[in-house]
Amino acid sequence: MPAVMAPKLRVAMLQTELVWQDTAANLQALSRQLAAAPAADLLVLPEMFASGFSMDSARIAEHEPGPALSWLKQQAAHYQSAIAGSLAVRAADGHYVNRLYFVTPDGAVQSYDKRHLFRMAGEHQAYAAGQQRVIVNWQGWRILLQVCYDLRFPVFSRNLGDYDAIIYVANWPAPRSRAWWLLLQARAIENQAYVFGCNRVGQDANGLNYRGDSLIVDYLGQPLAELAPEQSGILYAEADLAALQQFRQQFPAQLDADAFELR
Repeated sequence: MPAVMAPKLRVAMLQTELVWQDTAANLQALSRQLAAAPAADLLVLPEMFASGFSMDSARIAEHEPGPALSWLKQQAAHYQSAIAGSLAVRAADGHYVNRLYFVTPDGAVQSYDKRHLFRMAGEHQAYAAGQQRVIVNWQGWRILLQVCYDLRFPVFSRNLGDYDAIIYVANWPAPRSRAWWLLLQARAIENQAYVFGCNRVGQDANGLNYRGDSLIVDYLGQPLAELAPEQSGILYAEADLAALQQFRQQFPAQLDADAFELR
């Protein structure tokens, strides 16, 4: 009986410029960009793709289901692809959260609320921190959901043998682009996993500049797709689960990992 081939995952990420606190304009621009994207199993958008990284949570946060989440469902169904991106959301308990959605073509919605809030911008005052680590399953892949500042905290993203890839959606400013680039590769290497890091470009009304540096990285830390700095566009690559599994068997570093408990 022939061996069952592990599935490949076609990933397309949108590195785009966002209009400050203007959901309609951002969704229109992203719709145009998606129309030019290659066929993919997974589409990834930046952090707070409908508004930019705004601390005016009371103004920009959606109630569920809001227009941006409805738009995500429409795009997933239209392109028959999973789609991921984060939004400011007013949670059921009344708190505001930075929520990363993972939406599949059948309309199913899974989400992760950003745990590590960027206090240097006052995010911890405008939003409530999430508590749950979230892994989604899609087309044979186990994918850990993470948002921006989470990238700096490797204990939270430590691979316990429970995922194959990590999504990081971000509004990561240009002055710290080197850290973004290096940490994406570090997370891939230390966790023996693919990493999909989607950042934005442009300038916000608050004066912050973003140069992009989005990256699709394999389990060796090798970039598979990237764009020139400050360029809007689409990154595309295929992630190979069989190759990842073979590498883990040949180089089983996870067997020597230290045990820990996340509190």
